Amino acid sequence: MLAETTASISELKKNPMGTVAAGEGFPVAILNRNEPAFYCVPAAAYEALMDRLEDLELNALADTRLKDGKEPVKVTLDEP
Repeated sequence: MLAETTASISELKKNPMGTVAAGEGFPVAILNRNEPAFYCVPAAAYEALMDRLEDLELNALADTRLKDGKEPVKVTLDEP
């Protein structure tokens, strides 16, 4: 299980926002018959996860392009 806080589907149905709040900003594992069915992830945590994933994908793309044997071109964001 990848969360410290758990809740049942019944608890989630009774109080969805309370269930999210119980995780204190971290994911909550929602259990069905004591097995994780899904993770309830707060919006801020999900957005941070997606930003990190995008950064990893862009870094992998840059690394691949650097391996093509061509000389890298240095630029700055301040160039006109």
